[in-house]
This record gives sequence, structure tokens and C-alpha cells, in this order.
Amino acid sequence: MKKLINAVGDVVPDTLRGMAAAHPSLRVDVENRIVLRASGPTSGKVGLVSGGGSGHEPLHAGFVGFGMLDAACPGEVFTSPVPDQMIEATKAVDGGAGVLHIVKNYTGDVLNFEMAAELCADEGARVLSVLVDDDVAVRDSTYTAGRRGTGATVFVEKMAGALAEQGAPLEAVAAMARTVDDRSRSFGVAFSAGTVPAAGKPTFDLGPAEIELGIGIHGEPGRSRERFREARELVRLAMDALNTDLPFSGDVLVMVNGMGATPLMELYVAYGEVDAYLREKGATATRCLVGNYVTSLDMAGFSITTCLLDAELTSLWDHPVETPGLRWGR
Repeated sequence: MKKLINAVGDVVPDTLRGMAAAHPSLRVDVENRIVLRASGPTSGKVGLVSGGGSGHEPLHAGFVGFGMLDAACPGEVFTSPVPDQMIEATKAVDGGAGVLHIVKNYTGDVLNFEMAAELCADEGARVLSVLVDDDVAVRDSTYTAGRRGTGATVFVEKMAGALAEQGAPLEAVAAMARTVDDRSRSFGVAFSAGTVPAAGKPTFDLGPAEIELGIGIHGEPGRSRERFREARELVRLAMDALNTDLPFSGDVLVMVNGMGATPLMELYVAYGEVDAYLREKGATATRCLVGNYVTSLDMAGFSITTCLLDAELTSLWDHPVETPGLRWGR
């Protein structure tokens, strides 16, 4: 294993120390493993908290800042953060308008965020939770009951974050987050596995000519293991799965996401095929992201996430954002 780390046990705290040094706009509590806006909570604004296992950067800590999250709770690699982190983060971002927990549908995340929300409510806090479950590839997977939460998490955090920034109440921000999740779908493809530092070896094996269709962001199995194909075929397989589940129409937000080890050049090849596919279906990619946003360590592969836009969602997507992972309009 060749990784740019000091010691296996120090990967997460060393990452957080590096983030703190690189981004003065963040306040990083390394000991308690919480990433916050350095400016602190905004009075009268709904606070947004999310989190999950490390190894998916920039998700979630890279999306803390104006227009998105107020706090993120990073767990160990591919391991849910603990309720204590979530409780401290919730208290730290509560500006008096309540707090929204954005939770990817993985069993550990769901259980720990539920416990944290209950304990915060016992102390008088107003907390609502929204579950992200956008992956169409499989249901009831290794880590989940129901669909996995993947790329749509970025869309939910961005649009709900924009609405919160505009002063909307907690119930409206939660409703918007659910709307974005309902209108979003994802599908991933792996060319090779990522290597968890503590394990020191790939999480699964693929032959030289094999790919995994519908892979999860922790290396969970997908729909099938098949032969490697050219970009046009792979994109079409993914887009067919998305279109079958939620047919494309009108304006579409698209994220072509690298899983950690796929060159940007190849992601642009994939995006070109996505754009052509949507045009065939009479839809238009009016907004897009191409790059690494929800990774799986050093996995080679890609995922596609789409969201059916309307005028309100488009406006919220275009709203200014200033985080380490997304930045425009300010």
C-alpha cells in the first residue's frame, strides 16, 4: 500500500488538521472531529448538519460554508460518526431557528443521527432529519435498508443550504431537501476498488477486463459484474437505469462524479455522452458538475447523478456558495 499518510491511525485527524490550515473559513475541532463555519451560527437561520464516514472527500466537510452546511461530522474511514459528534455539531450551529440533519441512507448513519436528534430534542432543540436515498442500482444492500444515499447528497446540501441562507423556516428547508431527493437519482460504475488504509488492500477484486455496475461508495456490490466497455456504452447503461426509474424531461442538473482515481479528461468524455443521451430523450442538461465530489478513496470509476429541475430548484442551485468544495457567485 502506497498512500500519502503518516500513520494509519492518524489519517482522519491529520486530514482535519490539514483542512484547518488550508481553509481559514472553517473552524475545525480535531479532538471532537467536527468541522464548522468559522463565523459561527447565524441568528435566525436554520443550521444544516451532515456527516458520514471519511474517505468520500470533499463530502461532507468540504461543503461546510456559506450556502451549504453549517457543520459536518466526519467518522473514521467508511464508518459512521458517533452521536456525540452530531450532538455537539447541532448545538454549535443552532441559531435559534432549528437544525436540519441531512443523512445518507446507511444503517450506521441513520441510527446515530436518530439517537442524536432524540437527545437534542430532550434538551429543547428543534431538529428535523431528511434521508437521502437516491441510488437506483440496488435496494437493501450491504450497508442499507432501502436505497443507498450517494451523489444527491451534494444537491440536497446545496439547495437546502441556499434556502436556509435566505431565511426560510426549518419545515420549509426540510421540505425542500426532501423535494431535491425525490427528484434525484444516481448510478455508479467501478473499474477498480479503493484501499482502506487500515486494511491495506483493495476492498474487493476485479479482473483486468471486469467492471462492477451499480457500485456503492464504500465498495458494496452493485447489480452485476460485467466486461469492460467503451465510455458510450457505460454511460448509456447508467443513464438507462436512471431514466427507467425517473424518466428525464425538461431541464436537468447533472453531476458526473469521479470516484477518486478517474482522470478529469475521462469524466468529460462521460459528460459528453450524458449530454447527448439527454438530448435524445428531449431533455437538456442546463446545470452540471464534472469532477470529484463524492469519492471512494482511490477507487477508479464514476457515478452519474441527475436532478429534474424547475425554476425554484434552478434558482437555489444558482444561489451563491462559498465552501472548499463548491464556490460561485460571491
